Amino acid sequence: MKEKTKKNKKHKIDNNVKFTILAIIVIILFSIIISPVTLQNDTYYTITIGKDILNSGGIDLQDHYSWHPNLPYYYPHWAYDIMIFLIYNFAGMWGIYISTIILASIMGISLYLLNCKLSKNRLTSFFITLGAMYLLRDFIAARAQLVTYILFIFEIWCIESYLKTGKIRYGFGLFIIATIIANVHSAVWPLFFVFFLPYVVSYLWTCILDADIIYRITILWNKLLLNINKRLKKVKDREEKINIYTENINELEEKILLSKTKREKRRENPYKIQMEKNQNTKKLIIIGIICIITGLLTPIKDMPYTYLYRTLQGNSTSYINEHLPLTLANDEFTAIALVLFLAILIFTDTKIKLKDLFMMSGLILLAFLSRRQTSMLALIGCLTVNQLIAGLFNKYDKEGTKKIIKEIVSATGVIITLLVIVLCGVYEFKDKKDDEFINESSYPVQASDYILENLDIENMKLYNEYNYGSYLLFRGIPVFIDSRSDLYSPEFNGTKNENGEYVGRDIFTDFMNISNILLYYEDKFKEYGITHLLITRNSKLNIFISRDSNYKELYSYYNFVLYERLNANQDV
Repeated sequence: MKEKTKKNKKHKIDNNVKFTILAIIVIILFSIIISPVTLQNDTYYTITIGKDILNSGGIDLQDHYSWHPNLPYYYPHWAYDIMIFLIYNFAGMWGIYISTIILASIMGISLYLLNCKLSKNRLTSFFITLGAMYLLRDFIAARAQLVTYILFIFEIWCIESYLKTGKIRYGFGLFIIATIIANVHSAVWPLFFVFFLPYVVSYLWTCILDADIIYRITILWNKLLLNINKRLKKVKDREEKINIYTENINELEEKILLSKTKREKRRENPYKIQMEKNQNTKKLIIIGIICIITGLLTPIKDMPYTYLYRTLQGNSTSYINEHLPLTLANDEFTAIALVLFLAILIFTDTKIKLKDLFMMSGLILLAFLSRRQTSMLALIGCLTVNQLIAGLFNKYDKEGTKKIIKEIVSATGVIITLLVIVLCGVYEFKDKKDDEFINESSYPVQASDYILENLDIENMKLYNEYNYGSYLLFRGIPVFIDSRSDLYSPEFNGTKNENGEYVGRDIFTDFMNISNILLYYEDKFKEYGITHLLITRNSKLNIFISRDSNYKELYSYYNFVLYERLNANQDV
């Protein structure tokens, strides 16, 4: 009988191990499917800046790629820039593409394992992880954010592990993670601490409820009156009042004990919200405070502390698409995910932990404030959704997931699973088969060749548009603007005046006004001393420039037109 039990246990373990191996293989294949071949604009300046840091021997906090003189640049993801350049230098564009697949795979595998750890359900963790990765598909690119997604997963892992075990190694891990984020992507460093808040707030909320503050304040008041009456011996009805206050105190203390008993019963079987009072949270708060010093462990001054604040102070977030508020009508998959979460929470009897409720509420708020944060909602929010769904399975069909896993890891199940993922890959690659690393309809490849072969880039002041400025500087052509919006805003290149406002060159706003024809372009071109323009054929500005005799068309290819400004030598 014992041998049979051991055999069944071994068989059970084998199925779980087989399923985990299959899940990891599928996640890797899915990462290959959703990883883009074509590079994004930020990748171009990342490669160039990484090269410059290594060749110049360090970080000088100055920009070297715009022709605007003396612009300070704070290298917010300098460590990532170096890493990407080293990959590019070793293996070219293919190396960057493969590194994106590897990082996406690490993200997916880490998210799956964390989901398994929190929900204890491999099946739901697998499907929820794939769903989260699909929602994240537009954010998977050769950008610093892909590394920070992985680090945030590790952060949640360390927090949960520390609260469970209290082992200091997880606190040390949090310190290391915060330090890496401060150097890899300082713009999101404050989010490291935001993810502490649900744990801290839920703990403080529970402490407040356990304190029975109203009862205890009333007891203190009665004790005060009792002591007064004891000392004032000539008070009328003194003994009677002493007895009343004493009875009141005893009754209130009994109510506190009764309230504590009721709370403990509710927490054992809550209606909807599970409240936990983990004493390790107090030490976690101390760890979070210690991690604040990691913002100093960088060569970029105070940027981890001030970068996000300065960015929000400026107006660039009002124009850049990923910083605009979320509109659910234009993001159906996020809308479906939110509806799923609310439906499970409202229409089922599954329970949610208070910290998870705070976490989801905060992530939803961040997503509505900025489209960019929908990535955090998918990445971290899926942990809560998975726990809710796993809770339903555990309550109504605990053995059901085991049976499904058994079928999936069978020979037939493995073949069907891999066949499905391969078919998805084939369907996806139909649209990607002709993709190239550099999309010539989005980036002026041929026009850059012409400029480098025919124009004096050292003395040229080129006006270009935001979306492809990074490619131009990648080619060694000085730019008017590129996707480093912070560089061109007074919040970063200016100083504070007596009113606390940043005063400096607002090149970004000038670009937006010129491109949207909100002012007379010629006045600004004269102010900047523009000699040439490289603009897209279908832009608003080109409608006017193409009809202006002061501008001579030098080159045209595909979607881009290069002009010479004929009266540039008359600018003062």
